[in-house]
Amino acid sequence: MITLSTPLQFVKGVGEPRREMLENKNLLTVEDLLYYLPFRYEDRTRLRGPGELRAGETATVIAKVRSAGMLPMRRGNVRIFCADVADQGSYLRCKWFNAAYLTKIIQPGMYLALYGKAENDLYEPGLQMVQPQYEILPELEADLAVAGNSLEVGRIVPIYEAAGNGRLTSRFFRRVIHYILETLQGIEDPMPATVAAEYRLAPRWEAIRYAHFPPRDVRLSELEAFRSPAHLRLIFEELFFFEAGLAWKRANTKSLPGISFRADSVVREKLKSILPFHPTPAQKRALAEIVEDLRAPRPMRRLLQGDVGSGKTIVALQAAVIAIENGYQVAVMAPTEILAQQHFFNFRRMLASTGYQIALLSGSATAKGKKAIKRLLEAGLVHIVVGTHALVEEDVQFKSLGLVIIDEQHRFGVLQRMSLMSKGSGEQLQPDVLVMTATPIPRTLALTYYGDLDISVIDELPAGRLPIVTKKIAEANAPRAYEIVRKHVAEGAQAFIVYPVIDDPGGDDPDGEKKPKRTRKNPRLPFVTELKSAMKMYEHLSKDVFQEFRVGLLHGRLSSDEKERTMQAFQNGEIQILVGTTVIEVGVDVPNASVMVIEQAERFGLAQLHQLRGRVGRGRRQSHCLLIHSEKVNEVAAQRLGALVETQDGFVLSELDLKLRGPGEFLGTRQSGLPAFRVANLVRDKDILELARRAAINFIDQGEQRERQRVLKYIRENWGRRYGLVEVG
Repeated sequence: MITLSTPLQFVKGVGEPRREMLENKNLLTVEDLLYYLPFRYEDRTRLRGPGELRAGETATVIAKVRSAGMLPMRRGNVRIFCADVADQGSYLRCKWFNAAYLTKIIQPGMYLALYGKAENDLYEPGLQMVQPQYEILPELEADLAVAGNSLEVGRIVPIYEAAGNGRLTSRFFRRVIHYILETLQGIEDPMPATVAAEYRLAPRWEAIRYAHFPPRDVRLSELEAFRSPAHLRLIFEELFFFEAGLAWKRANTKSLPGISFRADSVVREKLKSILPFHPTPAQKRALAEIVEDLRAPRPMRRLLQGDVGSGKTIVALQAAVIAIENGYQVAVMAPTEILAQQHFFNFRRMLASTGYQIALLSGSATAKGKKAIKRLLEAGLVHIVVGTHALVEEDVQFKSLGLVIIDEQHRFGVLQRMSLMSKGSGEQLQPDVLVMTATPIPRTLALTYYGDLDISVIDELPAGRLPIVTKKIAEANAPRAYEIVRKHVAEGAQAFIVYPVIDDPGGDDPDGEKKPKRTRKNPRLPFVTELKSAMKMYEHLSKDVFQEFRVGLLHGRLSSDEKERTMQAFQNGEIQILVGTTVIEVGVDVPNASVMVIEQAERFGLAQLHQLRGRVGRGRRQSHCLLIHSEKVNEVAAQRLGALVETQDGFVLSELDLKLRGPGEFLGTRQSGLPAFRVANLVRDKDILELARRAAINFIDQGEQRERQRVLKYIRENWGRRYGLVEVG
């Protein structure tokens, strides 16, 4: 007997050979497959023949194969497989490029369902379809009288994303899912009845059947937009249970014992003594929210979000002072050594008058140096330790850890964050956690990725900051950008010039990953030598272009000491122009730098470009960001560059970036732990997310006790594997 938890290899039509192919798509059980929805639908209710087509029309055609084979070509290496399909005297020619394998698949006499755009054939009279999607209809009889019971024709047909390198086709998924739906005969609905009634949700079983095999009278546009009643129910369901799980996690965190920090007049005077400038209203508001959390006898779990240059570090530093004045230690974890070093230097400079002991612990430190710092930490003689992943090593122990500050959290894995948080105060009290990010996160992502955190936003820049003048400059006009650099540096300012890779040989990117090379199999990939490299351009710029200035080089392959010396020289003004890669994307704070030149800017992501631009504009001088781009730029890259010129609002840019890249790539799904939703899409479904979140919070706060326990049991049993909600209670 089949149930929702039945492994797929035990389902008729699947078996052991196909199990691994399905597992690669995270399809393990019957329930997984039922939530593997079609990505589009074809209206095959009206069976069209070739004679009914018009040029320029995209349609589904049902016809019989008249002839098939490789089309001889007089010149060139392109090989074309051609199949003529005919119906009632009219025919359509279908062509697939470099598809010799189709000679073993498409044979004369069989029926095909074809989906594509009809266009005039330039070489013969009649119409053609180039690279159409196709399906073989082996059960279709000549008179099509049996079409009423077919899964392939005479209905709105679901089209699924193929699996197993194309071996598991839409036809396979249709047959297996139809068999499951006919065998199961209904399933339990976990949605609370009160929520289902309030939001007029279709029953779960009805929604699943409808989404896979919709009735003939449904509007195709609703299906394609995932806005049919069935799709709306399944999207809402997924987001509701996820948000309910997050709400439970938040409630449970607040029930844990935490440290109640005092923030009396003595502490306030200490804070005033270290501030280098008058804080903005947004900084004051964020600090007030953090102080309220610190005072409470429960663990703080708060996100401090602000655009580049908004002053998050000052707010975090004040939180650190409160913890230290209460007798606790502070750990600050950053994703890169450069950012960790920058925090270390900033904290040490700004807290110089306090007498606090501040240490830097990173992976590149010597074994002897690490050992000494670890001994001091365990003895409680270090007040603030700044570091990278080295902080989560097992032998790093604290005497009384009270506050954890994590910068750019989305660059860490979940286990790394949990490991640092577990190094508590030694009194079984949970340390407070403050998460910072300079990557503006759209609200839809914040409600999911950071849904179990309270959020503070610094939404204004310090007074006196001038907007950064941002311009696009074609590569042929690059000397114009160099002249702007020369003018600023001659007046006493400094400049950055950034390139996409470190050097030419091997084409390594700033993180050391190999760039794909252009080959005969990948003719569209650019040659690695097309990318300008920081090392090569440094030689050119320092010797031929800016020989009158002091030019430095900074990239990810330098040792920590070399990076520190270079950055220190740039901050001291000993280096006037710093050439580098995206290693300077975060953590570099030099108020005297007023020009950022980004060469081959179309090669960078929108978030990267915005972060790089944020390295300038921190002083009183008018700053410039110059985006040098190639002559030919694709549509997506053109959108990115245009948006950067039009706005400096990081949150506006983040919304566009989310649309262009999708939620998973925006934060790095696998690393960040962002959930991979089965039905919901955070770009498309942001309005439903708001509704589901509101419904989930209301249900957790006010729902009937027995119903809440049933929902919690469902989340524990069904959602831990997919969404990491195993700790909800």
